[in-house]
Amino acid sequence: MPLESLESLVARVATHLMPVDVVSHRAVVETVLRDLVEYFQVDTAFLRYNDHEIHATVLVAEWPPRTSVPDPDPLGVVHFHEADPIFALTENMKEPSVSRPAQSGAEYADRIRAGSGVPEVSVVAVPLISGHVTTGTLGFIKAGDRIWDEDEIYTLTMIAAMLTQVQARIRAEQELRDAAYHDDLTGLASRRALLEYLEKRLQPGQPGPVAAVFLDMDRLKPLNDFLGHTAVDTFLCRTAQRMTRVCDPADMVARLGGDEFVIVFDGPMSLEEARERAEELRWVVGMSVQLGSQVVGRGASLGVAVGEPGRVGPVALLGRIDEAMMRAKSKGGNSVEAYTDDMRGASERRTIIELNLRTSIDDQHLTLEYQPEFDLRDGRILGVEALVRWNHPVLGTLQPSEFIEVAESTNLAGELGRWVLRTACAQLADWHRRIPGLELRMNVNISPAQLVGMGFVEMVESTLEEFGLGKSSLCLEITEYVVVSDLERSRATLRRLDRLGVCCAIDDFGTGYSSLAHLKSLPVHTLKIDKVFVLNLQRSQSDRVIVESIVGLASAFGLDVVAEGLESVAAARKLLGLGCYRAQGFLLSKPKPAAQLEDLLRRRQIELPWATATPDLL
Repeated sequence: MPLESLESLVARVATHLMPVDVVSHRAVVETVLRDLVEYFQVDTAFLRYNDHEIHATVLVAEWPPRTSVPDPDPLGVVHFHEADPIFALTENMKEPSVSRPAQSGAEYADRIRAGSGVPEVSVVAVPLISGHVTTGTLGFIKAGDRIWDEDEIYTLTMIAAMLTQVQARIRAEQELRDAAYHDDLTGLASRRALLEYLEKRLQPGQPGPVAAVFLDMDRLKPLNDFLGHTAVDTFLCRTAQRMTRVCDPADMVARLGGDEFVIVFDGPMSLEEARERAEELRWVVGMSVQLGSQVVGRGASLGVAVGEPGRVGPVALLGRIDEAMMRAKSKGGNSVEAYTDDMRGASERRTIIELNLRTSIDDQHLTLEYQPEFDLRDGRILGVEALVRWNHPVLGTLQPSEFIEVAESTNLAGELGRWVLRTACAQLADWHRRIPGLELRMNVNISPAQLVGMGFVEMVESTLEEFGLGKSSLCLEITEYVVVSDLERSRATLRRLDRLGVCCAIDDFGTGYSSLAHLKSLPVHTLKIDKVFVLNLQRSQSDRVIVESIVGLASAFGLDVVAEGLESVAAARKLLGLGCYRAQGFLLSKPKPAAQLEDLLRRRQIELPWATATPDLL
């Protein structure tokens, strides 16, 4: 026997086991088994865990490792119902068991001989017990005969108890890892598992291209509103099952959350091949599903992209398929779009805009241009609309359509809106000082975030007071969509602005957001006819009917009406004939910097083009 005491052996084992985790578990256990083999001078030590779900004992580690392991390994997984008496005993064993050659039985001896080539053996088996459940076995084998004394058995029982604690800790950690790597609703891979998988697939030297699909269900919210969360969860589980069935077993199928799924196809695949697979997925997930008494179906928008290992990372590839999916959704959904070079350019441009916008909201990078609004009867200037421009050092001058959406999606709309309002009011105050007797209204566009944001009305009031402007000198323009997207909060804000004396206009009116039904209850003062109805006014009968209806509606409600996008003399004459007397557009004046507009403001009015127009212009 070694000189080391049994107490020292227990302490050394405890030191080994203390830091063990899922990754190091097997290696640490093998180290412990090696030490025990050397101490007790036996031939083999093993640790087995009981899997009570499959009613089997599973080999976890052994020392020394066998140099030749049969396939299948008769010692790897032993099911209790077909095990020899000694292995069967370990299913519910509660006390250590010692077996010597004359006691082990022929079946056990044959199994050990088949697995290890060892002839007659002595065996000691110590159970791992958690509560009332036997969770495993710590065992030792000695060729021939060996006698175990009580102190040795007691020591092995203590070590088995420590291994039971380690087993419980590892099981808990494994459950946490499983939860982190699997979606709890569908059982598919999680976002974390997906990212780690893509990280491996996209390493330099891996075969490529790697093809991925982003799948987003179309119009799932109405289904949720009608049938409830439980039904939608069932629908998503059925969808996940269908995707799994149509995909290859080696494909990665993950749920990002909600109704968003990502599929990464196994092996190299071209973009065209991936698109064909995506079309198959679209067809499968679009099939109807029986939910209780209802039969429901939903289409899906899918984006497809490929990435070369070593040249694109997981986040970039996911960004590509998301971009392509959004393109599919913007076209009405239930379709497949592949990521193209055009999308790449647009995506890179948007990324540059998003990265630079926060630091560019100041007087050095943003500027305002002003487009006048005229009376079509005499050419008087009635007001100006402030239009923001961004002088980007790399991309050049950017129009609002390129960065307003980015500002709204990155919570910068409020900050940008405050800058525009303050700059426009400061400019109007400056014009008042420089041009005595000037009567002019400043129109400023307001974002959805501003309109329903906290403190917006107070900010407007304090800005007007700061620059000494009358409340009626400001008109806030709100798109028709903004008004109806949050009707109650919009109405409350508009009423407060009306009491303050600031007028409000509905911009892009007529583009179809059903605000006609709510117009009577909204405290607005002006309707601005969207330019799509003005551009072809002289040629389109339907546009004339729409404009005539808007003018009539405005008259009935006592509202002013302004036509946007006036570009032809013929359209101007049509507007006058329909009773619309106010307009802005390139025919009258393009947007101009403040310095260039000052001369026009001093003159107060322009000569109207149709007053001297030739028949050809009409």
